[in-house]
Amino acid sequence: MEIIGYVAAVLIGLSLGLTGGGGSILTVPVLVYLFGIEPVLATGYSLFIVGATSFAGGIRAYMYKQVDFRAVSLFGIPSIFSIFIARHFILPVIPDTITLFNYTVTKGSFLMIVFALLMLVAAFFMMKPRNEEEKESTDDQQYKSIALFIPGLFVGLLTGLLGAGGGFMIIPALVLVLQLPMKKAIGTSLHIIAINSLFGFLFSLKQYSFNWKILILVTVLAIAGVIAGTWFAKRIENKMLRRVFGWFVLAMGIYIVIKELFIS
Repeated sequence: MEIIGYVAAVLIGLSLGLTGGGGSILTVPVLVYLFGIEPVLATGYSLFIVGATSFAGGIRAYMYKQVDFRAVSLFGIPSIFSIFIARHFILPVIPDTITLFNYTVTKGSFLMIVFALLMLVAAFFMMKPRNEEEKESTDDQQYKSIALFIPGLFVGLLTGLLGAGGGFMIIPALVLVLQLPMKKAIGTSLHIIAINSLFGFLFSLKQYSFNWKILILVTVLAIAGVIAGTWFAKRIENKMLRRVFGWFVLAMGIYIVIKELFIS
């Protein structure tokens, strides 16, 4: 199964490069189901893998001038704060077993189900038809801090609890709230994910012990994937990227719910 896991690592990067998100959506299930890593520990692995891969992809996005750094700062600062709170104060107090709609699930399964439900919500908003054409952000556009402050706090909480970079929530916020074109939203998302994930990993170093061989190898393969993904993304239309992203997140969310509630 590990060989399949290493192949999937390339897909993690490809997903990040193509859509600016989805890497963590793939990473946690790959670590849990293919490498046999316990779900809570897998969140720590995911933070490093997704953070390093997003950083590499973000550099390429910057070279293509597809990054809005104002959005990065407004989104990233509140996210870092809530990541710290989640990793140090909320995650440790979640009970080991939880009763959910007459199902008793482990802490890890509960986190995976929450993860999946949020994915379904994000998929709905990304696939919802838009009447207006996407418009390029300009230097004269007015940014209100509150527009990204609250989503930033929420994504940081998500990152801290689930090991998710939050791309599947960041992209909708950037596209739907700030009206960023999809390609610029992707590049901006990669920078936000890198900041959130790497800070989350640093906050986790004293809490968990990692297998660095798996961690580094998966990360290297994912970086190869993100380089390929950013190259392909530059050649695909915005509307197509939105649809691909939405359907991908929807499929993964449904799979995780079924896997955790009915197959585990």
